[in-house]
Amino acid sequence: MTALSRKAFEAVTQLFHEASGIRLGDNKEALVAGRLQRLAQEAGVDDLEVYVERLVRGHAPAAEMTRVIDRLTTNETYFFREPQHFNDLAERLQAHQAAGGGEFSVWSAASSSGEEAYSVAMLMADQLGDGPWQVWGTDLSTAMVDSARRGVYSMERARLVPPDYLRRFCLKGHGNHRGDLLVSKALRQRVHFLPGNLMADLPQLPTFDVIFLRNVLIYFDNEAKSQIVRRVLQQLKPDGVLYTGHAESLSTLNLPVRALATAIHVRA
Repeated sequence: MTALSRKAFEAVTQLFHEASGIRLGDNKEALVAGRLQRLAQEAGVDDLEVYVERLVRGHAPAAEMTRVIDRLTTNETYFFREPQHFNDLAERLQAHQAAGGGEFSVWSAASSSGEEAYSVAMLMADQLGDGPWQVWGTDLSTAMVDSARRGVYSMERARLVPPDYLRRFCLKGHGNHRGDLLVSKALRQRVHFLPGNLMADLPQLPTFDVIFLRNVLIYFDNEAKSQIVRRVLQQLKPDGVLYTGHAESLSTLNLPVRALATAIHVRA
């Protein structure tokens, strides 16, 4: 297998940016080369330059670009990541329950392989029981959406899940699945996963009380960040809450939001 030239790297990352809105910097060159090599091998192409040229010229099957997006999208996550947001959400759910509110809905807008959405669902099942609530998850990667729907994870990713939640909402793997967990069917049925590109028209979604938009804005420039947040805010109820990643600031983007606390915002 040939190496990835600088010209090919720039061409394929530009193509990826046009398709996803995500810009991969020079520090991702080794990652891109490694993942493209595997894709080329799976496609039966020995020359990486030829593989990239087919993509860029549109000579590859449409499904191949979907595979490229799936492989180049970084999907590192785990259950109850950045627990401050879940503590805040728990307080909001308690207040909602005490006020006798109706349906409560949450959107994980960059749901990756589903850990964030299922973390939310565990918390909502604990706080709201069988009451009217729902969780939605969307992700650019169709492979991640499929993985999320299956609900199978390594126990390592569940290190922050409260033991009580593990007992109530997860099944322990045995045999070939030793070291894994399966999110319970009852919980999986309350979480809806769909493909969704934050830089394009979103799938048909309801409006939400809470939206998680965490650890995804760091991959975009300021113009794209602003577009994404404004698009996401259209799905947020007037008094709803937006959670962003703790390393992601909205302060310079001139957006109609007001910060309540670090990485916690309401519509202004």
